[in-house]
Amino acid sequence: MNDQIQKLVNNLIQIEHVSTTLYLAMSAYMANQNYTGMASWLRLQSEEERMHMLKLIDYMTDRGGMVDLQQLPSQPKEYGSPLETFQKVLEHEQFVTKSYQQAYDYAAQSDQQTAVIIQEFLREQIDEEAQAQTIVDRMKIARDNPAALLVLDQELGQRTAAPAAGAAPAGG
Repeated sequence: MNDQIQKLVNNLIQIEHVSTTLYLAMSAYMANQNYTGMASWLRLQSEEERMHMLKLIDYMTDRGGMVDLQQLPSQPKEYGSPLETFQKVLEHEQFVTKSYQQAYDYAAQSDQQTAVIIQEFLREQIDEEAQAQTIVDRMKIARDNPAALLVLDQELGQRTAAPAAGAAPAGG
């Protein structure tokens, strides 16, 4: 794995690591505001981003590259209203998508194995952005209606963790 590809993958690892802490901070903020469903959704999102980071770390080490974990920036303590919080989620997911698109464009010309891995993440970003956009749109419909926000909070709290990649199916 050449130095440029290592830098590229390490940058993606950093983005996922920051995403993990960002969503965890947002989760704590929402929990503090008593939006427990939103807090739960964001906590699960944090875990999902952590799994992405670990997948990239495993890819890097499997290819003989050196993982370079950078210092994490501190995260804000407050994120505003639920709508403002999830608008930040959407903006962050759009940033992540753009970062993966740029990485793919480079890797596609120089390292097809890395391009394939990045393409998997790009496919998932379609869903990540769509989920965030739907939540933002529904919060706009709810506006400042406390009952509507509480229903949406309850709905978001029903999200369950996705099975770990490579996990055996339940049952027997």
